[in-house]
Amino acid sequence: MRRFSRGAMALFLAAGLAGGTVTAVRAAPPDVADRLRAIPGMTVQERTSTLPGYRWFWLTYKQPVDHRNPRGRWFEQRVLLEHKSTDRPMVLYTSGYNTPETMFTSEPTALVDGNQISVEYRYFTPSRPEPPNWRKDTIWQAATDEHRIIGALKTIYGAKWISTGASKGGMTAVYHRRFYPHDVDGSVVYVAPNDVVNDEDSRYDRFFLTVGDDPKCRAQLKSLAREFLERRKPLVAHLEADAAKNGWTFRILRTADRAFENSVLDYEWAFWQYSLQSDCASLPAVTAPDDELYASLNAIAGLSSYTDQSLEQYVPYYFQAGTQLGWPYPAFPNLKGELKYADDYLPRTYVPRDIPMRFDGGAAMRDIDAWVRGHSDRMLFLYGQNDPWGAEPFRLGAGARDSAVYVAPGMNHSGRLIAKLPEAERAAATGDVRRWAGLGPAPSMLARTVPAEDPVLLERPRL
Repeated sequence: MRRFSRGAMALFLAAGLAGGTVTAVRAAPPDVADRLRAIPGMTVQERTSTLPGYRWFWLTYKQPVDHRNPRGRWFEQRVLLEHKSTDRPMVLYTSGYNTPETMFTSEPTALVDGNQISVEYRYFTPSRPEPPNWRKDTIWQAATDEHRIIGALKTIYGAKWISTGASKGGMTAVYHRRFYPHDVDGSVVYVAPNDVVNDEDSRYDRFFLTVGDDPKCRAQLKSLAREFLERRKPLVAHLEADAAKNGWTFRILRTADRAFENSVLDYEWAFWQYSLQSDCASLPAVTAPDDELYASLNAIAGLSSYTDQSLEQYVPYYFQAGTQLGWPYPAFPNLKGELKYADDYLPRTYVPRDIPMRFDGGAAMRDIDAWVRGHSDRMLFLYGQNDPWGAEPFRLGAGARDSAVYVAPGMNHSGRLIAKLPEAERAAATGDVRRWAGLGPAPSMLARTVPAEDPVLLERPRL
């Protein structure tokens, strides 16, 4: 005799008693939250969504500290998911730092009307093993983090995948593609520097001599930076007073004077990174009172940037810059004779001394650069014309396929540059992204309002 489950027998009897025929009952598909919870190593918490049409999940995913030793120590990596539908494309947003704790749609997410995951970079709190093994804070380990997350989530999100990121997040997207080129179907990389030869930084010097089309603006910024140093004593006293009021300390840099000088070195760079040339009109005169000069330096360079409270957040970045990524070092000819700590303007200065560091001589970045030139496929690189980080950009070679580099006129370190391109380039870039995502031309509904900037770009260090 054929066996019936208790539930099936109840349905059969109910249909018979009603005098009708038996109708097959199809179970509802499991909710996406349940499917996420079924992934080994995944924890799931649903939060209140602030974006119409999306659900918001805060996930953690169990990762090996060393992917070459998966039986060793583990840590939990934070992933924020904006879920629209399992049959829509997925956009992997890599910040390169902490993941923003707010809902937003990156530009590619808006273009494909898709889902989005924001992945926190390893060793940024709370995605950090304790105690941390800093030798495992490498670009390959981080790329393998993303590889495992993609593999886990593709069991749910089976449509096309696009990766994206801006600044260090853009670098992260490139490095992931180099090591796992088939994980995603295309990449949109914003304002990502490519420091292939770390000891040769003349491109930055040429950039600051020619950026924009207003020589008076360039001259004003250089004169102000020198004036800050010439008024070092009262401005440092102002910083020390602010530090006492706000509880800032300077154990890593040792003195407020060093922190002040580092902020001055950032001033011209930070202006072009975050501002537009039209903002030159708001700069103070060189003869302005101390308080006005201090306010300008603070507003543009951020005088808290070199306190312990700020530096400690970015140790994972400075460690990587000093071991694999490289770092920019302009010549600062306008500050000649005024600098006391010029040799401090490098990543080793910003990492606590009990963490050992050794630069790999540029080997990692030469490998990445060679791969982009010779093997990259379905990648868009976007830069702002007036962004210092674009002075050493990624370039495509003869082996690159279905890829392009675009420069947005007059723009800075923005992460939403497709919309800022000339019309023909904007149409071509948008068409490529949607094609890689398996979609047709963009419908007008995609012109909906999205945040003006990806949050993480407003919080990053300037080295």
